[in-house]
Amino acid sequence: MHKPWLAQYPAGVPAEIDIHQFASLKDVLSSACTRFAGLLAFKSMGTVMTYQQLDAASRAFATWLQKVAKLKRGDRVALMMPNLLQYPVAMFGALRAGMVVVNVNPMYTPRELEHQLNDAGAVAIVVLEIPSGYLADVIGRKKTLIIGAVFGVLGFTTYSLSFGLMGFLMAEVLLGIGQSCVSGADSAMLYDSLLDIGKEKEYTRFEGRITALGNVAEAIAGILGGLLAGISIRAPYVAQIFVAFVALPAAITLVEPVRKIPLIKAGMMEIIRIARFALFTDRPLRRNILFSAITGTSTLTMAWFAQPYFEYAAIDIAWFGILWTTLNLTVAISSYTAHRLEKRVGQRVSVMLIAMLLPIGYLALSRSRLPVGLIVLYLFYLVRGYATPVLKDYINRITASHIRATVLSVRNFVIRLLFALTGPLLGWVKDIYTLPQALMLAGFIFLIFSILTAILFISSGKEMELVRDYNSSTKPS
Repeated sequence: MHKPWLAQYPAGVPAEIDIHQFASLKDVLSSACTRFAGLLAFKSMGTVMTYQQLDAASRAFATWLQKVAKLKRGDRVALMMPNLLQYPVAMFGALRAGMVVVNVNPMYTPRELEHQLNDAGAVAIVVLEIPSGYLADVIGRKKTLIIGAVFGVLGFTTYSLSFGLMGFLMAEVLLGIGQSCVSGADSAMLYDSLLDIGKEKEYTRFEGRITALGNVAEAIAGILGGLLAGISIRAPYVAQIFVAFVALPAAITLVEPVRKIPLIKAGMMEIIRIARFALFTDRPLRRNILFSAITGTSTLTMAWFAQPYFEYAAIDIAWFGILWTTLNLTVAISSYTAHRLEKRVGQRVSVMLIAMLLPIGYLALSRSRLPVGLIVLYLFYLVRGYATPVLKDYINRITASHIRATVLSVRNFVIRLLFALTGPLLGWVKDIYTLPQALMLAGFIFLIFSILTAILFISSGKEMELVRDYNSSTKPS
């Protein structure tokens, strides 16, 4: 057979390929990352990713899928993502974990999404959170909160009526969308409402009360949920429909303050610009978000370590619910009073206390037996309750109103990204070695990064009190 196209091949390109050179797509990726480690693999909106960075990030995500998500080889993982750098990381990570990638159009309607997930047999889905806060900045916080409430009701209704794996997956997708719509929009609307009446300095007090009430509600739900589950395993989900429905009239009756600078531009490119502004362009905002994200990752990781510690300490399983309830009440108490302590000690002292006490909590817990270990855990949750409203306030203080929800969503996204990177490592150490060694490693990791980001935060000085102006052409500070 004559092959005229071969004459057009550049020098060095073989006419035939060795089909036995690689056994799988994973091998192709590993070879490319090793061979071209320092070269550019992807570029998006001025941000680049080398093959070496792709290799590290995709390996971390693959480990998370296996160790944290507990997915198995051959499971189908849906990727509902736009064309961003996160997509190749998620795709290659899933392939490396031995899973099958199912591409899903982010613009699909619920019916189209259900059909594709059903048809492909997907057991997990990867979505991007940042656009949720952006949606609130574009169409309004009130509308976004209403959308979130509707998806919450739909999610628990789906849970209550479904029986199979697909019903479970669809319910989780609906609840995930609902929670993403609330993420960033609620805190942004609270801060702007206070700003509108000249009471923005009281944000920590109100955010603390909201956090406290949320943790009290979670504590009560833990008890009532257990009682309802004794009647029927489906009963808690049915009850949750009515709880979720309460959010709908609450969102509808909200009054949104008029924003002086509306965010007119809409589209994925603007989301990326705001994310770049928050994480790269503006130095004080970047330092603020990094410290807040390290702290958030630290508290989120401990939430995953709490139950393994109960098991390690040989606490009777009957006490797990009671301990979890009282830990939530501990967060509620410190959140409710956080504004008073912050006013007394100030920003710098607050930042250093948070940076030191949370990692020390990990180190102390790794060396403690009962009852000292439980005391350490409760003290950790006291600091967690203080940090949550205080650090949100610090970000709100320097963020322009018209991008506030998006920036808060970026913060939440960074927390989840950091947890996806550290969680598998710590879980692996716990499984291969011991829980105390995993806690000690976590303590040293968070201590190093908390102190570094806290120093950067404090060194910004009065810049941490000035609102950062943003437009699409904002230059680095």
